[in-house]
Amino acid sequence: MTLWRTPHWLASSVRNKLLAMALLPLLVALPLLVLLLVLWGNSAYDRLLTTKVRSDLAVARGYFDRVLVEVGSGTQGVAGSLALYTALQASSPRAIGLQQQLAASREQLGLDFLLLYAPDGQAIASADLSEQALAHPMPEALAALLAHPAKPSATNAARLMLLDHGTVAQLAPDLLPRLQIPLVFTRNAAPTTRDVEDRAMVMLSAFPVVDRAGQTIALLAGGLLLNQNLGFIDHINRIVYPDGSLPFDSQGTATLFLDDVRITTNVRLFQEQRAIGTRVSQTVRDTVLGAGNTWLDRAFVVNDWYVSAYEPLLDARDRRIGMLYVGYLEAPFRMVRHAMLGAMVLIFLFVMALSAWFSVRWARSIFQPVERMNHTMQRVEEGHSAARVGALAARDELGALASHLDHLLNVIDEKTLALRRWGEELDLKVADRTRELEASNTSLKLAQQQLVKSEKLAAIGQLTASIAHEINNPIAVMQGNLDLMRETLGPHAAPVQGELRLLDEQVERMRLIVTQLLQYARPTEYAGYVETLDLNRTVDDCLVLVSHLLAQTRIEVQRDFRAIRRVGFNRQELQQVIINLLINAIQAMPDGGTLRLQTEDWQDIVHSSGGASLSVEDTGPGLSPDIQERLFRPFFTTKNDGNGLGLWISVGLVERYGGSISASNRSDRRGARFHVQLHSEPQAPDSATARTNDGRPGGMD
Repeated sequence: MTLWRTPHWLASSVRNKLLAMALLPLLVALPLLVLLLVLWGNSAYDRLLTTKVRSDLAVARGYFDRVLVEVGSGTQGVAGSLALYTALQASSPRAIGLQQQLAASREQLGLDFLLLYAPDGQAIASADLSEQALAHPMPEALAALLAHPAKPSATNAARLMLLDHGTVAQLAPDLLPRLQIPLVFTRNAAPTTRDVEDRAMVMLSAFPVVDRAGQTIALLAGGLLLNQNLGFIDHINRIVYPDGSLPFDSQGTATLFLDDVRITTNVRLFQEQRAIGTRVSQTVRDTVLGAGNTWLDRAFVVNDWYVSAYEPLLDARDRRIGMLYVGYLEAPFRMVRHAMLGAMVLIFLFVMALSAWFSVRWARSIFQPVERMNHTMQRVEEGHSAARVGALAARDELGALASHLDHLLNVIDEKTLALRRWGEELDLKVADRTRELEASNTSLKLAQQQLVKSEKLAAIGQLTASIAHEINNPIAVMQGNLDLMRETLGPHAAPVQGELRLLDEQVERMRLIVTQLLQYARPTEYAGYVETLDLNRTVDDCLVLVSHLLAQTRIEVQRDFRAIRRVGFNRQELQQVIINLLINAIQAMPDGGTLRLQTEDWQDIVHSSGGASLSVEDTGPGLSPDIQERLFRPFFTTKNDGNGLGLWISVGLVERYGGSISASNRSDRRGARFHVQLHSEPQAPDSATARTNDGRPGGMD
């Protein structure tokens, strides 16, 4: 069972097959290739953008860690400096000199606060003259920082700390305004009930101040507040995205998040207003702060899409307290990508159109010769014997095949004309001799008819031998070229198997015509094996063989089998005669009618012979006098698709065994009647069995 049936429009035309073979790779394979290339290009382009933003995040994180080290190492350097030790020894608590020393160090290090505490935690001095800061003891967060020394890999680095509002008030009250960050509604952010972010993200470091004996005489704490630290974030942005580093006018941004809130950023909310207080989407928050993973993908940042990278920030206890973000606008890159894909698609469309044009032209050079040959054969079958393929531009096997076909048709025309001319000459000779022998007795007339027949057979034999020689050679060339095409094309010949098969059938048809001519002209060479046959049973067998034709009509078959004697005949040849008569009768009744078959015995006492006879009667239009006169002549036919040899060959077969065939109109009603008389024992052809030159219309062959 086939899963897919070839459509009729494809199976019935070599043109459509060749066009499908030529255009299918272009219309299917190339678009699929373009689609795969587009998908691969998008994926590769996305990976390239992701790789860049990953490297940008690494640069930003490197600078962030370096600032941590600088804050820690700077604070450690001040704690171990001789200037601080001297000022601490020479000054009384809260002395102006000590405060100036701390202020100078804070300014040099770029810190937001620098405090000095006694070993018991009491504030001694501050870089700012803030009585409020000196009024508070060391905060618990700072004490915890001193109680948990840094990791060996970062002993001199500051720690990232999340401080509450009260702790910042104890360390640096003047920094409190930077903590008040109103939360701005942000689409896709996680739900929250807070309105203000008042916590602080601080780079905090603390180191002991020791005397010459190694005893701790004070504790120095310094820190850098990251909330709304615009200079810090802008510096990161300049390091990661210097001017001209991004193509296509894209813009780079950097942001620090406390939890999911932007506490310092150069992302703009509108015009010059920074997006401080906006929040990250819940998807990014869950990935980075929830799962602790790094986000490397496109993300909607405030009001536009960015190629983004988010990394969690950990405090001294490895808790995720915020995020570091870098990214750049995706729109310029997206526009460039679309432009590149559009250009690629246009190039492929141009190449595909050009290839299709060449493929169609090359396919036309194959199917046009085949179509012209097929059309020529159809016109010849319709009766236009002058139809020819004509000159072709192709110089390949198809061109040679078309040339051989034209040559074959020319040979057939020449031989047909010669055959008709000789037939007309023979008719004239017969007429002349008939007039000469009109006064002769019956035996002379019969002898004259036998002589005419012998002359016809001799002429036909010469003609058929010449035709067989002249026609079989082109047929062999055509068949050889067809076999060569199949061998050369191999599997590629599959789409045109139907057309090649049609050419094979036409070649075989021409062979059959020549064989039929030889069969009549040389009866002794084609005589079959003689059997004693039951005529009634043979007629029934022939009815079975033409049952498919009867099923297509409204013809009633009437049998009247009364013959008892058997007949001496070759089975296949007798079936050929009966089937030919049955087919002619069926074709004479296209609108339906009655087909009557009658058999009976006969006996000739004078010649001591006998046998059985068959009558085939129809209710067709009957036989006109003109048709009756030419009915049994070779090549006479009233059918468009006949060759005029059917009845002629049938008479020859019957007379070969001493029988006869006659034709007449029915006397009782409209229609024709053919009578076949057969012998029980085959007889040599005798003049007494000469037939009448009757005939019939309606497709007689």
